[in-house]
Amino acid sequence: MAKSIRGAITRRDFIKTAGAGVLAAGLGPTIFIPRQARAAGKELKILQWAHFVPRYDQEWFDNFAQKWGEANGVEVTVDHINIGQVKARTAAEISARGGHDLIEWFSPPGQYEPSVVDLTDVNQEAEKRFGKQHPLCKRSSYNPNTKKYYGFCHGWVIDPGDYRKSLWEKVGKPQGPETWEDLITYGGEIKEKHGVQLGIGLSQELDSNMAARALLWSFDTGVQDADENVILNNERTIEAVKFMTELYKAAMTPEVFAWAPASNNRALIAGKASYILNSVSAYRSGQKKVPEIANDVFFVPALRGPRGTRWASEHVIYNYFIPTYSRNVDTAKKFMLALVENYDQAMYYSELYNSPAFFDTPVPKGDRGYARVRGAKKLRDLHNAWFDKDPFALPGEATDKLKPLKDAEKWSTAVGHPGPASPAIGEVFDTYVVANMMANAARGMKPETAVEQAETLTKAIFEKWRKKGLVGGKM
Repeated sequence: MAKSIRGAITRRDFIKTAGAGVLAAGLGPTIFIPRQARAAGKELKILQWAHFVPRYDQEWFDNFAQKWGEANGVEVTVDHINIGQVKARTAAEISARGGHDLIEWFSPPGQYEPSVVDLTDVNQEAEKRFGKQHPLCKRSSYNPNTKKYYGFCHGWVIDPGDYRKSLWEKVGKPQGPETWEDLITYGGEIKEKHGVQLGIGLSQELDSNMAARALLWSFDTGVQDADENVILNNERTIEAVKFMTELYKAAMTPEVFAWAPASNNRALIAGKASYILNSVSAYRSGQKKVPEIANDVFFVPALRGPRGTRWASEHVIYNYFIPTYSRNVDTAKKFMLALVENYDQAMYYSELYNSPAFFDTPVPKGDRGYARVRGAKKLRDLHNAWFDKDPFALPGEATDKLKPLKDAEKWSTAVGHPGPASPAIGEVFDTYVVANMMANAARGMKPETAVEQAETLTKAIFEKWRKKGLVGGKM
């Protein structure tokens, strides 16, 4: 889908943009637009993935981009593509040195650092206007070795456990799993007695990548340490891989080896999964398609590992970046800041799928398209109120399902944890090294061998990027 809107914008330094704003004219909820002078001949081409909650694009984002373009004299084109096509499309445009001015990824695009504009200025301006950025967002867009922001992270998505309460009640665990071991103990019993498996992917896709990392971190290990040294091959990684193998045998079926990003969502709302690791989008889909299943879906935070550690990866990390071929850099920067100014609507129209990178962003005045929350002055106030009482709960449905996720920023982290999401981490992520390691062992490979192979691949990737000066640690 593509939408074009005509107009233009001055080429003043974007950080001089007035903080005051005017309300864009038009029907529907107002959008907060910074004042800009007009000039001729400017455009902005945006490429981003089609949102998992359709109303975000259909009812809000495209309208927001249109009104922003009209108010600022910019011809805006927004192209939405399937999430599975984003990385290939990016590679093609970077290689051709032509295409969109602003590209949105769902994971850190650190491996493109040499080919994108340094966004230090826009990140600094955002913190000046909206307060501190959430640390996991900074670690997903900033390279501490080069002191360069290769991206601008405007938001992130919580990755909780979604479970079917009625199934877990039958095995004596009505509040759902609390530890990874619970998935074997109770999830295995659900599969054995009731024929419903767990929905944790072991394939080359986003959710499998996130689940594998959450398991490693909760077992007190990971791909790298805080100084970007590869640490993958150790006893605790082997322990985690052995656990995943046992979990697969006890509570899953071979279909998880071929899952796509939407597979666990579909399994949950089809009644074929007792627990999945996913965002609230799976639940929102169920509310619209199979409300009786959605009514049975509840949430738990990150699961604890054998020593009590509890970490989950963010489900999605929104990262805009500007390729160096763009001729509309300043315009793109202004658009990103305007998006953050209107992030209350991004949260609402994504049905709480989007969490803000800047929790202290003020809530604009006027008709925002939702019922005003008394006393809500900042996004954090909205976040807390809406997670206490879900404004999208169906009639007769519990409104407090999202409460366990209110403190998700405390147990959510970036894909490079405990270090940054460097170009090396980005390539390890995109080549599914960790997910493949788990899958290989689950299919029968000796866990120690699976870990050794994964470490060999990881070290080669890290060494390549270290030679380019983009990754820290030791050779």
